[in-house]
Amino acid sequence: MAAAPAAAGSGAGRGRRAAATVAAWGGWGGRPRPGNILLQLRQGQLTGRGLVRAVQFTETFLTERDKQSKWSGIPQLLLKLYATSHLHSDFIECQNILKEISPLLSMEAMAFVTEERKLTQETTYPNTYIFDLFGGVDLLVEILMRPTISIRGQKLKISDEMSKDCLSILYNTCVCTEGVTKRLAEKNDFVIFLFTLMTSKKTFLQTATLIEDILGVKKEMIRLDEVPNLSSLVSNFDQQQLANFCRILAVTISEMDTGNDDKHTLLAKNAQQKKSLSLGPSAAEINQAALLSIPGFVERLCKLATRKVSESTGTASFLQELEEWYTWLDNALVLDALMRVANEESEHSQASIVFPPPGASEENGLPHTSARTQLPQSMKIMHEIMYKLEVLYVLCVLLMGRQRNQVHRMIAEFKLIPGLNNLFDKLIWRKHSASALVLHGHNQNCDCSPDITLKIQFLRLLQSFSDHHENKYLLLNNQELNELSAISLKANIPEVEAVLNTDRSLVCDGKRGLLTRLLQVMKKEPAESSFRFWQARAVESFLRGTTSYADQMFLLKRGLLEHILYCIVDSECKSRDVLQSYFDLLGELMKFNVDAFKRFNKYINTDAKFQVFLKQINSSLVDSNMLVRCVTLSLDRFENQVDMKVAEVLSECRLLAYISQVPTQMSFLFRLINIIHVQTLTQENVSCLNTSLVILMLARRKERLPLYLRLLQRMEHSKKYPGFLLNNFHNLLRFWQQHYLHKDKDSTCLENSSCISFSYWKETVSILLNPDRQSPSALVSYIEEPYMDIDRDFTEE
Repeated sequence: MAAAPAAAGSGAGRGRRAAATVAAWGGWGGRPRPGNILLQLRQGQLTGRGLVRAVQFTETFLTERDKQSKWSGIPQLLLKLYATSHLHSDFIECQNILKEISPLLSMEAMAFVTEERKLTQETTYPNTYIFDLFGGVDLLVEILMRPTISIRGQKLKISDEMSKDCLSILYNTCVCTEGVTKRLAEKNDFVIFLFTLMTSKKTFLQTATLIEDILGVKKEMIRLDEVPNLSSLVSNFDQQQLANFCRILAVTISEMDTGNDDKHTLLAKNAQQKKSLSLGPSAAEINQAALLSIPGFVERLCKLATRKVSESTGTASFLQELEEWYTWLDNALVLDALMRVANEESEHSQASIVFPPPGASEENGLPHTSARTQLPQSMKIMHEIMYKLEVLYVLCVLLMGRQRNQVHRMIAEFKLIPGLNNLFDKLIWRKHSASALVLHGHNQNCDCSPDITLKIQFLRLLQSFSDHHENKYLLLNNQELNELSAISLKANIPEVEAVLNTDRSLVCDGKRGLLTRLLQVMKKEPAESSFRFWQARAVESFLRGTTSYADQMFLLKRGLLEHILYCIVDSECKSRDVLQSYFDLLGELMKFNVDAFKRFNKYINTDAKFQVFLKQINSSLVDSNMLVRCVTLSLDRFENQVDMKVAEVLSECRLLAYISQVPTQMSFLFRLINIIHVQTLTQENVSCLNTSLVILMLARRKERLPLYLRLLQRMEHSKKYPGFLLNNFHNLLRFWQQHYLHKDKDSTCLENSSCISFSYWKETVSILLNPDRQSPSALVSYIEEPYMDIDRDFTEE
């Protein structure tokens, strides 16, 4: 027989169909083969008309067909379930039927998420498919939602055990049968209702897992403010429940990604922002605000994030969570990893955990355990890792949201940073054992590994926490803050105000702060490590904003510049992402810092090394342009200083000498303008436009702007493309005005990072866009009439 077609569709109506039973098939053209029955049911599922449920057949007819088709008696059980689940039923018989159905679907679901998946897919009409096709999913939704119905002023009740069975069956059907999850996602009232089932510990895990799957495919984001008594619900969660709830929150507070690369262009983002202004806050923003209004919510997250493994839940609680293991966290793959390590460690420790088959349990609902059962340490660590990565993700998203400053204050107050510092060696960046935990089918270095994911999420949190915020100094300890003060004192410069204002009771404790610990592991990271990108981004965020000499020297004294140069030059890094992050970090580390340029020249001490460095820069200007900008700005400042130390660096540094040459600047300028266009501008490559503007602003200061424009015109002609580059640059500058003159944050960043007032940026752009062809500093003066194309409309429809 042919394999069962995938079940999909827009979902049958929730309303109960007529109870009339089709006793004979006269009206349907005789008694069709089983395949035709399923086809009719499938059609009914899609249209909501015709055959949609088992109740439309007689039990005799279903039993006869079951003998031929091997439906495992599921349609007959659904017929009985329908009859025993009416409003006035006591639901006892209903629950018994559910317990008959459940194992038929659970074993299939377990096989589906393991290596037996292929075998299951080849099975004719698998149980979950038949269950859904004969109306089982819609019937269970109705049963679960019975408590929302009132009879004579009293709401109906069903037991937690019955709810648990319904939820498990629904989840198993979602796992195995395509389209079921999407149909459930369309039932918005049902999705909201599911949240109310999390009030019971007995049904919490099954409910949370089902909600997570449903929200993952839901087209429109759910609004948490529509969940009844959300504050009370979340406040009553224990820490374990709250950690699992964070998996759901991850979906509800993150802006939905369209998945279309074109939507990531700045043109599209600007259009979306204009649209959003008229529509008000997004669902994700509303959900973030709803969570932040819950008393103690962020404080509890911080406690979860910084909890030590020894403080986590004990063996019995954890085993209870694993009882229905195929619904725990992602799926059985997680338990696969836990089981493998548990077995390995029990062989050495003589302690054993006996996991029975799913469904087998003692009277108290826990798996059988020996008298000397101990939860293996690796399993405890995995348990904590899985929780923490979800909690850190939620905190990270909140840090990047509209209430960023509020979240920053709370995170500082509840000592998240010192707490993470204390966990750094033993949990976050712990050494891997020979049996390091990885998911089934993956390796230790795979980005899907919980260990890897936790590290990346930790680094992303540090990046968000440090980026343009004075709380970044909480990453240091008291001794390191004193070191910053000493650096400023020695250089005879004022101390950074944010350092003076830092609350010393909230900083890291111990011998090293979190930033120093990060630098230590960063320098030990293997060349091919996927962490290099995230590590560099986290450290760079500490330097972003107004340039701080003390911050730079703090990192220079710890060998960061030499490490970066080793990775770029000696290891000849090939990863574009890592190179970009290292170039960006190097630029922030060296900007305006004479000592950094001296260290650079000391390390890049041969022409051969310098040529390798230039090759890396020139291989992709999108990746290296921030370094080019920082060196160009530094050169301009050094040239205007009267200082022997500066003069020495200017005369000796290969990099400064290279950038100072007009042909070099023109080569960079031409390529920077040529590799971007208005339609392809993104947050990543818009820096090329700003770097080109920096070069021209500095030329304008020296009254050399007309010279640079004339040289660009000559380069155009030499490439046989007259007008192409300057027309493109004109359009880019028009977009620049549209983009930056309405965004305070971006303009502030430009001003702080360049030490050039934003008014000078605006003036330079206006001068370049001057329509007067007689102006020697206007772009139009260098575009010949036949090649003029400056009025093109680049706005998206």
